[in-house]
Amino acid sequence: MPKIRVNDIDIYYELKGEGFPLVMIMGLSANIDWWPPEMVERLAEHYKVLLFDNRGSGRTDSPEMEYSISMMAKDTAGLMAELGIERAHLFGISMGGMIAQEMALSHAHRVEKLILGCTNCGHQNSVPASPEVLNLLINQTRITPEEMLKILFPVDYISRNIETMEKSIKRYLIAPISPEAFMRQLSAIMNFNSYDRLPEITTPTLIITGDQDILIPPENSEILAGAISKANLVLLKGCGHGFPTQAPDLLFDYIRQFLESFSE
Repeated sequence: MPKIRVNDIDIYYELKGEGFPLVMIMGLSANIDWWPPEMVERLAEHYKVLLFDNRGSGRTDSPEMEYSISMMAKDTAGLMAELGIERAHLFGISMGGMIAQEMALSHAHRVEKLILGCTNCGHQNSVPASPEVLNLLINQTRITPEEMLKILFPVDYISRNIETMEKSIKRYLIAPISPEAFMRQLSAIMNFNSYDRLPEITTPTLIITGDQDILIPPENSEILAGAISKANLVLLKGCGHGFPTQAPDLLFDYIRQFLESFSE
């Protein structure tokens, strides 16, 4: 399995396709396996797609220390540098969207265009999930895969797409995060705050989320879109936090349209 030394850790990564680089950053507890493989393959027909497991996730090292979003942004920038990628489009979802924000703020020279999926600017200035959802999140390492699906997808979608859900569970269980690393990542999320710095992001930005996201409510994407000057907002009807799995073809179309559009 390909790993490379970046900062103080060995990061697991995969490169697919050719073309201008597209770096895809996963969220809390997730890893490469969580991306819908069919969508990744379609993107790889047009871009050099870089996928990797964040610090603490999957097959990347999980040092016993405090994590931060800034630290994981440095990991991302360092991985790009080690692989000879000077500049790339970034697509981050959930926690990965926070990392992508930090990249656009602290490593702007490496970011061509920015895609922020189902994310927020830090809990201090965000619309929170319900107490019930937050309780499930905090106990994520002990909940069943079926309960996890209810965080990611609308209930009616789950009932109508049993085969897709079974495939998703299999992917989620390939390289699960440890409880300790999960809490370190969660702590990084809780300490993240980009709200006052959002106007500093001048990178062309696509903000996309599901209108039925119960984990990071869609109002948070509206907050981001209102503060980032070159931002476009897309709400995917009927989709939850796991919208890449729910609507991979539609997501692919929005990504392609955005990345290939001219921006002044």
